[in-house]
Amino acid sequence: MRSTLLLMAYVLLGNTIAMAQSAQRMVDEFLTNQLQSPEVVTFQMQQFLMGHAPRLPRPTSSAEWTAEANRIRQHVLNDVIYHGWPKDWVDSPPKFEDMGAVPVPAGAGYRLRKFRYEVVPGFYSTAVLYEPEHLDGKAPGVLDVLGHFPTGKSEPFEQKLCINQALRGMVALSIAFIDMGELRTAENSHYYGSDLDLVGVNGVGLFYLAMRRGLDFLYNNPNVDGNRIAVTGLSGGGYQTIVLSSLDTRVQVSIPVAGFDSIKGRLERLPGEPGDYEQLAPGLLDGQGYQALVAIRAPRPTLEINNAEDSCCFRAPLVKPDIYDAIKPFYALYGKEDSLQFHQDTQVSAHNYQRDNRQQAYRFLSKWFNLPDKPDEIPVEKYVKSYSELASGVPADNLTILGLARQFASKIQHSPVPVGSAARSEWARTQRATLAKVVHYNPVKVEHPWYVANTNHSTVESISFRFTLSNGLSATGVWTKSTWTPENAPMVVMVHDKGRPGVDEQVGDHVPEAANLVDTGKQVLALSILFTGDANPLNRDVGSLGYMMTAVGAPPLGLEAAQLIAITDWAKQTWHPSVVSLESSGYRMQLVSLVAGALQPQLFSSIDIHQGIHSLAELLDKSVKSSDVPDVFCLDLYKEFDLDMLRAMAEPAQVTESDYVELTDAKK
Repeated sequence: MRSTLLLMAYVLLGNTIAMAQSAQRMVDEFLTNQLQSPEVVTFQMQQFLMGHAPRLPRPTSSAEWTAEANRIRQHVLNDVIYHGWPKDWVDSPPKFEDMGAVPVPAGAGYRLRKFRYEVVPGFYSTAVLYEPEHLDGKAPGVLDVLGHFPTGKSEPFEQKLCINQALRGMVALSIAFIDMGELRTAENSHYYGSDLDLVGVNGVGLFYLAMRRGLDFLYNNPNVDGNRIAVTGLSGGGYQTIVLSSLDTRVQVSIPVAGFDSIKGRLERLPGEPGDYEQLAPGLLDGQGYQALVAIRAPRPTLEINNAEDSCCFRAPLVKPDIYDAIKPFYALYGKEDSLQFHQDTQVSAHNYQRDNRQQAYRFLSKWFNLPDKPDEIPVEKYVKSYSELASGVPADNLTILGLARQFASKIQHSPVPVGSAARSEWARTQRATLAKVVHYNPVKVEHPWYVANTNHSTVESISFRFTLSNGLSATGVWTKSTWTPENAPMVVMVHDKGRPGVDEQVGDHVPEAANLVDTGKQVLALSILFTGDANPLNRDVGSLGYMMTAVGAPPLGLEAAQLIAITDWAKQTWHPSVVSLESSGYRMQLVSLVAGALQPQLFSSIDIHQGIHSLAELLDKSVKSSDVPDVFCLDLYKEFDLDMLRAMAEPAQVTESDYVELTDAKK
């Protein structure tokens, strides 16, 4: 008898194990299926951003446009670029240290000096000043800004440009670009600007102050005529040129070279013209764009130079309609059509500021600075210096972008969460309003659930969905349960940094979570929300699209939280579960889950988080790369909140966290 019972027990156990394994295979089958392609997701994001692309105003008079241009200028400076930066830093005078003369051959016709200057306290950059050998009165000044050239100020084309400016009677200041030349270090990589955003200072402000200090120096130089100042540069230098010369009216002449495009153009040619962090910083394109930056220069002289077959970006025939043709009417309002010019270089099929482009710049500068017209470049190859000869040297303890962010973070002190229920409830209510503003939360709805596929085996059933949200973006999901589970059974919504395929990953000897929940009688809704799984764009576009969304005022974190809230609400109305809980894995989805729970505290009965982090400060400690995870970097987020605050705001949902992950440093 005993042996018979043992045999029956083994048979039942074997059947149970087999059924569990079978259920696991079935769950794996539909959880990992791709429901949409990354190309589709990229297109949807492009369409979303097209809808948020700023439109050029249509003023009817110069007076109307002058007033609007001043409004745009003040808004971009005060509300975007200087957001969070200490006012005394912004208003401080230039602090340049003379690092000595650089020898030049007798009779060369110019002289050369090296400088080191303070961008903000503890963060120094470098510059080289080119002056005519003999100055007669005040000369025009030119700020020469550089792009992504590792050799920095020693780049040969930059030296030829500056020497020729000096030989034509101009004072030229060549300044370093952050993460190039002497500032080239891992923690100065531009994507660390997002770390500054996180702690409450818009990272683009550092880039702006770095170039504005050079303009301050020129403007205050006793040898420079403050009414005759120009800015010019290639690539990232072209970006700097249009931004600085548009926002600072001290710049009379602007010559950007292959450095920018309209947001529409960037999207049309993604990934060819994605832009770096500083070109797509938070809010920079929210209500205005690079077209508007050119337009607010009217009627000041502007020469746009672009290359017909640029090997990098911003090809002349492709950008001209948006950044030149569309801007001409603004100059016409002032009767200054001749002040806006466009040059298409066909001499060099590359991203360049070579001889033809430089000669165009000399002609334009000579015209508007009333200098003798000497169109041909003066040969100066023999005067080109080495990197070491032009190096000014930065302090050994010079701050970096990341170091500066950590410094700001160290001064953040969050108020403790109130203990009493009434005070805690009022605190959560006011904090919730602040959180919605910080993440730019805009509620969305499931506009159309696409019933893509289903399975119905002997023990497990499923339906796979594509969700079109009311803002045009999408997510995917799979609903599943055991065939014997009632329709109104408790539901678990599952999200993972890897999307749906991640929710059922086996860790060690543990039974994979989704299959286990199905076996215990739960309904499961596994989701891939924006920037995860098959709701992720092409890998090459993740950083660019994330930055662009932030730039137009729609940061990914707010979009993702809105998706999670909307789909959960839809699921409640569709299946009427008795209770809904949330299972989240990974530090990205940890943040999205806590934000969603904090914004809608009645949405989930509980929030269970795995593989999260203890604090947002860890993102700074481990130098996480924002171009890979654009959703965790949101302007002012850590300044206003940490994860413990979000947990408290999610009450009455019970939040539990386990299996914390150790972040690794990003690689440059």
